[in-house]
Amino acid sequence: MYNKILLAVDGSQNSKLALKHAVQLAEGNNDATVELIYVVNLNEMKITALQTLNQQDLNHTLEEKKEELDRLIKDSGIAYKVTILLGDAGPSIVDYANKNDFDVIVMGKRGLNPMQAFVLGSVSHQVIQRANCPVLIVK
Repeated sequence: MYNKILLAVDGSQNSKLALKHAVQLAEGNNDATVELIYVVNLNEMKITALQTLNQQDLNHTLEEKKEELDRLIKDSGIAYKVTILLGDAGPSIVDYANKNDFDVIVMGKRGLNPMQAFVLGSVSHQVIQRANCPVLIVK
């Protein structure tokens, strides 16, 4: 049984499906908690900062993302927490999961074509290779 579930989300349809699976893993287990993490890419954040030139707008954007994630899981009745991380998705998820001793990581499969996956590597592949716990990839 999984008590400490890490759910990595990116707003995609696959991450919404992953949310459903994470909730199913936690249902019926009073000790289970789900922590949703969303990783903000630093390079994308710099571009946004240059466009807005306003820290308040950036903070507002991050708060909106947190509220959106809250809405996705709130109705499930499962104990949860939302965390926003800054960095590259794969390494950030692995680092956070390994440092916080999660029982399982649940995440959606991102739809890269074969060339993109070869050149960029997929986030899910990076997590599978480096995480110290089981990883459930939902597609």
